[in-house]
Amino acid sequence: MPHRSDPDAPGTDWHAQELLLMREVMKLVGRSLAPAFVLREMLHLMSELLGLNRGRMVIAGEVRDGGERTAAVRHAYGLTAEEVQRGIFKWGEGITGRVLATGLPAIVQDVDAEPLFLFRTVPRDRLPPQTVSFIALPIDVNGATIGVLACHRIRSRQRHLNDDLAVLRILATLSGQLLQLEQLVADQTRQLVARNAALARALETASARYGLIGQSPALLQALGELERVSQSQATVLLLGESGTGKELFARAVHLASGRHDQPFIKVNCSAIPETLFESELFGYERGAFTGAHSARPGWFEQANGGTIFLDEIGELPLAMQSKLLRTLQEGTLVRLGGQREVKVNVRLVAATNRDLAQEVQAGRFRQDLYYRLNVIPSRLPSLRERGEDIRALALHFVNRANQTHQRNVNLAPDALARLQAHDWPGNIRELGNLIERLVLLADHTLVTAATLERFMPASLPPMPGARNAPERPGTGAPPAGHGPAPDALVRDYQSAHSHTAEHLQKALEQHQGNQSRAAQSLGLTLRQFSYRLRKAGLR
Repeated sequence: MPHRSDPDAPGTDWHAQELLLMREVMKLVGRSLAPAFVLREMLHLMSELLGLNRGRMVIAGEVRDGGERTAAVRHAYGLTAEEVQRGIFKWGEGITGRVLATGLPAIVQDVDAEPLFLFRTVPRDRLPPQTVSFIALPIDVNGATIGVLACHRIRSRQRHLNDDLAVLRILATLSGQLLQLEQLVADQTRQLVARNAALARALETASARYGLIGQSPALLQALGELERVSQSQATVLLLGESGTGKELFARAVHLASGRHDQPFIKVNCSAIPETLFESELFGYERGAFTGAHSARPGWFEQANGGTIFLDEIGELPLAMQSKLLRTLQEGTLVRLGGQREVKVNVRLVAATNRDLAQEVQAGRFRQDLYYRLNVIPSRLPSLRERGEDIRALALHFVNRANQTHQRNVNLAPDALARLQAHDWPGNIRELGNLIERLVLLADHTLVTAATLERFMPASLPPMPGARNAPERPGTGAPPAGHGPAPDALVRDYQSAHSHTAEHLQKALEQHQGNQSRAAQSLGLTLRQFSYRLRKAGLR
């Protein structure tokens, strides 16, 4: 800190004082990024070196419920604690409030002669008896006024007022940059704290409560989103590829909700024959059909008070879709063969690996039901997006298979690395099945990458949903415009890089942008085609 001098002493070298002030302020900025310390010392130096006394920074606060904006003294030098507490101004109130409202500087040559000067912070009897001036400059950040740098000044001085204004403008600009930096750091800190809290909650509860294995950001983000909506009653629609663990996520929604001690009923819609949908979901009365010797409640009644999980909801017949919509809207159902309505209180979690929006356009799914289900859509990450979780998942499946089959198989580090390098188009289900097969058939207790290679899948059956395509493409990647072999029964697995961006673009152009037909022409499912488009940066 420079030695204190009298700013108004005869022969004062004002230029040297200004340079000393700026040098000391920049030293403070270099030593500390804490704006509170730097700004207070800056106000101190203004008083010590230039005679700009009782400096204060009035900073805008939060907008109140009534929409009224206020600002308060946050940093000051030469003011008592009581004076700082009184320094609160509304927008447009007094000289300070007018600077806040207009963003223009204000110079009061004589505070006693200015009606707008409030003497709110420092009463007149605490100011020097001479004529006192007041200078207030806006502090701007990104074109918006967020505060005011203000000070008192004895009017009759040897130093020119314009020189003081030039220095104050520089200090106001610097103050705005420091305050903006403070806000950015605070925002990033809040985000990091929130993220760390979410990660800690997910890590703390994922394995113990939900059976979800992994610590990847994609998994924790999906789990965090579901936990945030779990306390509501809104329908959750789980989207994503087959084998990503939709049932576990649905159970996580149930366990994190207030219904966790009530029933959790899971229904695989693709496993129910079309003629049995109504009786399975809504139950039936005695005599409703041949063999109905007694009444039976359906899955919705059994889930009353709890959660029902409808997996592969895209498989519902249109007739059942309208009945499901009515149950969701009215909270009632009618059993097959029944006459009276039964009230049910059920939270619905649905899942599908189909594109329901395209199913709606094709007329295979009701639009009103789609909007009813799509309240809280949540896309579950594929195993490709959770590469860091593969090792933990593989070890979990090995331990489980060892216990189930009374084996003692372990994976060597190179085998784990080989598993992490695989694409896993079948996701977690494929990984779990491979590990169980490996545990049962491995000749040695320690499985190396070389041993593992003969168990790795070479090709896969069609992905779920491919059976709806009019044709079954065969192997290979035919060029755009040439259809697949009509007698092919199985679609071989093709890597995510099986088609170039040029082939994909050409197929789209030849089919006038119709992705379904373009995908068929290349021997791909719509989902595979869309995935390759995203990878190639074409959508």
